[in-house]
Amino acid sequence: MSTINQNFVNVQMMWKAISIDYRKQRKRFLSILEEKYNAKIGDYWDFHKWSVEHLEEFWAEIWDFSGILYSQNFEKVIDLSVPMSAVPNWFEGAKLNFAENLLKNRDDRTALMMTGEERETRTMTYNEVYETAQLYAAAFRKFGIKKGDRITCFMSNREEPIFAMIGAVSIGAIWTGALPLIGAEAALSRFKLVGPRIMITVDRFRNSGEEIEMLHKVQKIAAELQCLEKVIIVPSKEESKLKDISGIRNSCFLDEFLQLGYEEDGSVPPIVFEQLPLSYPVFISYTSGTTGLPKPVVHGSGCLLEVAKVHCLSREPGGAYSFLSMSPVGWASWNMTAAYLFSGITVILYEGVPYFLSPTYIWDLVDKFQLSTLFLSPSALDELEKRNYVPTDKHSLASLGVIVAGASVVKPNNYDFVYNKIKKNVIFFSGYGKEYFATSYSARPNGLP
Repeated sequence: MSTINQNFVNVQMMWKAISIDYRKQRKRFLSILEEKYNAKIGDYWDFHKWSVEHLEEFWAEIWDFSGILYSQNFEKVIDLSVPMSAVPNWFEGAKLNFAENLLKNRDDRTALMMTGEERETRTMTYNEVYETAQLYAAAFRKFGIKKGDRITCFMSNREEPIFAMIGAVSIGAIWTGALPLIGAEAALSRFKLVGPRIMITVDRFRNSGEEIEMLHKVQKIAAELQCLEKVIIVPSKEESKLKDISGIRNSCFLDEFLQLGYEEDGSVPPIVFEQLPLSYPVFISYTSGTTGLPKPVVHGSGCLLEVAKVHCLSREPGGAYSFLSMSPVGWASWNMTAAYLFSGITVILYEGVPYFLSPTYIWDLVDKFQLSTLFLSPSALDELEKRNYVPTDKHSLASLGVIVAGASVVKPNNYDFVYNKIKKNVIFFSGYGKEYFATSYSARPNGLP
């Protein structure tokens, strides 16, 4: 037993593993470490200690174990003599493409499910995601998008941003965006920093039952952001295509733009994945702007390794896993949600906010989509508890294995509410991340109580 393990006295046991062994994948990974490096790993804390003390070996094995796609393997994981302040490069020499890794699962498993406050549920397989992203990539290339160009997004949580991001990143273009609920000036304060050539947006959407109109904001952004060569508008409904968008500079509806991707014979050119270093920019997120103007934060393909670590060590191959995402582009969590496609799980994109539409709406969603992971912010938990919006006898919640809370501090009463009113045998933990990391830097291992 590692000496860094902590003993807690007089604390309540909230959860412990009962019948499901979450560690089968991890055990397979540990056996590799034991055979290859003669590692002595007795429990989780030994594993943690080994990963810190053998950082290069640990991440090299994650790279191999997870099946990262690359055209050129790395020569060195990291130069530990370079201080963090100097930003050392990871996986030097490697060449890969982030988008190619998101599209590596080409089969008929469900990749995306789209739903929302006013949307009928649709599903797409991994094959269909590949084909659609291929069309977006072809249209971007025909338009003239090249490596290093920026494409921005200003819209609700739908499937089109997923396809546009994959298509853009396949070329080596850089993806960015702002939350759709902010005003035009706030969006401009971000977009002016990065100079996007294309913006993709939506005409309108519903959020917490409220109608959100986007076109007046889009018109102002297009007028002031002279670098914008094209504004692509996703019609939220069929009748949206009848709207007059002539006042929006360089605008067109999505279908018109995607026509660029077709050859004369109606075929779509094969997608070509530019091979780039791991550190090459993929996403640009922004600081909040609360202490001055927002500042751009650049992310490379490294979040693939974090997704690989979490999903390959905590989930079983072939298992059915689904994650409900309510985060539109503009939240760093959107970047991570898109990266989940690498692991082959089902991502449910929810347009709007599902927490309070009815007393059982969120629990109905869990059973309807057989959700395995649910995100509930502490403020949402507080409000659900206040309203007594809890599961009823008709709810199974059998699929729900994990509830993650974040975005603010999780309080003791949140734990009481989850375990007393929602589900007793669920893993509930707080996972904190940041736009600086584009990942969670605080989580929990599934095998520990």
